[in-house]
Amino acid sequence: MLARWWVYLLAAFLALGLIGVLLTGFAALVTIPTLPSLEALTDYRPKIPLRVYSAEGLLIGEFGEERREVVKISSVPERLKQAILAAEDDRFYQHGGVDYPGILRAAYSNFTSGGARQGASTITMQVARNFFLTKEKTLTRKFSEALLAFKIEHSLSKDEILELYFNQIYLGQRAYGFAAASQVYFGKSLEKINLAEAAMLAGLPKAPSRFNPVVNLKRAKTRQLYVLRRMRELGYISDTAFKEAEKHPLQVKRESQEFAMHAGFVAEMARQAVYERHREDTYTKGFKVYTTIRRLDQDAAYNAVRQAVMDYDSRHGYRGPEAFINLTQTGQDREEILEDALQEVTDSDDIQAAVVLAASTKSVKAYRRGGEIIEITGDGLKFAQKSLSSKAGSGQQYIRPGSLIRIRKNEKGVWHIVQLPQVEASLVAVNSHDGAIRAIVGGFDFNRNQFNHVMQAWRQPGSSFKPFIYSASLEKGFTPATVVNDAPLSFTAEETGSDQWDPRNYEDTYEGPVRMREALAKSKNLVSIRILQAIDVQYAQDYVARFGFDPKLHPAYLPMALGAGSVTPIQMAVGYAAFANGGFLVTPYFIQRIEDERGNILEQPKPVLAGESAKQIIDPRNAFLMTSMMQDVVQRGTATRAKQLGRADLAGKTGTTSNYVDAWFCGYQADLVAIAWIGFDNPKSLGNNETGGRAALPMWMSYMSKALKGVPTAAYTPPAGITTAKINPETGLREAHGTMTEYFLEEQLPPEANDKVDEAIKSVEDVIREFLSP
Repeated sequence: MLARWWVYLLAAFLALGLIGVLLTGFAALVTIPTLPSLEALTDYRPKIPLRVYSAEGLLIGEFGEERREVVKISSVPERLKQAILAAEDDRFYQHGGVDYPGILRAAYSNFTSGGARQGASTITMQVARNFFLTKEKTLTRKFSEALLAFKIEHSLSKDEILELYFNQIYLGQRAYGFAAASQVYFGKSLEKINLAEAAMLAGLPKAPSRFNPVVNLKRAKTRQLYVLRRMRELGYISDTAFKEAEKHPLQVKRESQEFAMHAGFVAEMARQAVYERHREDTYTKGFKVYTTIRRLDQDAAYNAVRQAVMDYDSRHGYRGPEAFINLTQTGQDREEILEDALQEVTDSDDIQAAVVLAASTKSVKAYRRGGEIIEITGDGLKFAQKSLSSKAGSGQQYIRPGSLIRIRKNEKGVWHIVQLPQVEASLVAVNSHDGAIRAIVGGFDFNRNQFNHVMQAWRQPGSSFKPFIYSASLEKGFTPATVVNDAPLSFTAEETGSDQWDPRNYEDTYEGPVRMREALAKSKNLVSIRILQAIDVQYAQDYVARFGFDPKLHPAYLPMALGAGSVTPIQMAVGYAAFANGGFLVTPYFIQRIEDERGNILEQPKPVLAGESAKQIIDPRNAFLMTSMMQDVVQRGTATRAKQLGRADLAGKTGTTSNYVDAWFCGYQADLVAIAWIGFDNPKSLGNNETGGRAALPMWMSYMSKALKGVPTAAYTPPAGITTAKINPETGLREAHGTMTEYFLEEQLPPEANDKVDEAIKSVEDVIREFLSP
C-alpha cells in the first residue's frame, strides 16, 4: 500500500512537471513573437553627448542628458572586466543567458535569509532589461527577460554582449557606461584606474544611487570590499593584492563636471553652432567639435580677466556681506544650519562662500562648506577693514557672526576677504593672419552670467576707434607728420545729430598745433574731430565699413571721431587685425572641424588667409603707417605701461568713453590681436580716472605676457612705396637737418621748410598784385 502511494505521488509530480513544461512552452510560443527586435543591439546607437575640444584635443565642454563614452571591450582593462564578472555574473562565459545554478543558489540564499537579498539576473538578462524592458518586479517581466536573454545569446557573441553591457549600464551621476563613470568619479581614463577603483566601479550596477561614492563613500567602500572578496574567491587576485586594494585611499571627485580649462563661453558657442544644424540630435549623436582655442591662451585670458576685475573691484571698496544667516535657529544643529545655508550659495571658481563665526578688527573666523573653519588675519582683512570697525554700526555693511562673506586665497595661500564683483569684462585673442580665435573669455564667470560680451555686447569703443578715422585720413592725403590744431571746439545740435556739443580732451589740456602721430599717441580728441571734419563724415562712415563695422551703427556725425558708435569686441579684433596683417579682412572662426561619433569629418571650415584668399581692404602702406603710429601709443603715449613687457613689436590704442562708462585696450603683435574691455552690463560710470590705460590695459598685458612668451620679436618691414624723411617736429615739414625721421608714402612727401616759405611769399604777392590791378 505504501509503495503504491509513492508511485501515485511520483506520477502526480511528473504530471505536474509535464504540465509545467507544456505551460512554459506554450507561454514561450505565445511570448516569443511579441519580443522586440534585437536591432537596437545589433545596430547599437547609444545616446552620446556633444563634446567640445580645444585645439590640442582637451575636453572643454559636454552637452547631453547622458554622459557616455563608448569603448571596445578589447580596450577594457582585464582587472575591470574581472571585477564586473565577480560582482555581477562570474559564470557569464559558461551559461547560455540564464544561469540555472545561480538561480538555485540565489533561491536558497533568499530562503535561508528570510527575504529576497540576492538576485539571479545574468549580465545578458540585464542587457535585455536595460534595452527593452522595465524594472518592475513581476513574473511576466522576468519570463520575458529570460527569453530575450536566450535570443541575445543566440544572436551575439559573449564579448559583444559584455561590450553592450559595459557601455549602456547606468552608474550614477548621469554617467552611462564604465568609461564615463571612470571620468566622473575619478577623473581618469579606464587604462589609468587601479584595482581599488575598478572594484568601486564594478560595485555600482547593483544600486548606483545607493553605492555612489560621491553621495555615500562609506556605503560605496562596503560594496567595493565585497567585490574585492569575490575577486579573491574566484582567483582573480591574490591575498596581497586584496590587502593592498583594501587599504588604498580613494580620491573621489566631488565636482560633477571638470574640464581641462575654463572655456564655458566657447563651449556654448560650439553648442549653438551644432544645434543650428542638427537640432535635438545635437545632444545624442556623439558629435565632436574641435575648436581653435589653445590651452595656454585660454588659461592666460581667463586669469587676466579675473584678475583685472578683482583689481578694479578692490579699488572701489567693500560693499559689505552678501547676506546674514541666523545661527541660533531652534531645533537645528549649528553645523547643519551652516551647511544648509552654504548649499544655496554658488562659488565662483576660487572665490568661495563662508559664514562668519566670530569677528573682530584683528581676526575673522569663518565656516567653509564641508566643515573647515578658517581664520583670516592681517592683510587678509584690509579690504573689509571698515566693515569690521565698530563705526560700521549694526547695518548691512557690518561683518558679524552669521554674515555670509566671500573669501579667496592669494598666490601665497593666505585667505583674504573679497567680494563678488558687479563689473563685467571680456577678452578675445585672434590670429591676425587667418582669424582663428585663440581665446575667448566672454565675462567674469560663465556660471553666473552666460551673456557673451565678446560676441554680443554692443558698446561704445571710445578712443580705441580713432585709428580707423586716422587710417581714413591717410587715404585722403594726410601723413603722420601733418600738423593739426589741438584747441577747443563747439558744435551745434545740427552738426552732432543730437545736442550742442563742447568736446574736451582728457584732463582738459590742449597743445595747439600738433602732428598726427603725436596726437594719436596722446589720444587728442580735438585733433580727431578736426581730422574727421577735413575728410568728411560721410566718407569716414563708408570707410570704416571696410573693416566690417556696420555703418548704421556709426552715424555720419562728428562724435564718430571719438567712438560714439556701437561695436562688439570681436568686431574690434577683426578691424585691428587688418592693421597687423598688412591690410586684409579676415573672418574670425573658432571651429576647426566637426566629427560624428565614428570620427568622420562632417564640417571643416576653410579660413581665408591674409595675403592669399582674404580681401585687401586698405593699402599695405596705410596698415604699416598705422602700426608705426600705434607703436608710439605704447612707447610714449597713453599705453606706456605696456613697455613693461619688454617688446618693441607691440601696437595698440586705449579707449575710454564719456564719463568713464567703457574702458578698452585694443592691441596687437604682428601675429596676434587681443581686445580687452571692462564695463557694467547696465552702463554706468566705472569711476573717475578708470581709463582704458588703467582698467583695461593691465588685462591685455597679463594675457600678452603669457601668450607671447618665447615668441621672437617681430619686425615690421616697410612695404614698397614707403620712404623716410627728416622733419622738423614742430612744423612737420622736411628739413635737411631735421631732428626727427618720419615715414611717408613716396608720393606724399611734405614740402621742405624753405619751399613752404617761398609758397607763402608768392601767395601774398599774388594777392597784392590782384588787389592793385585796375
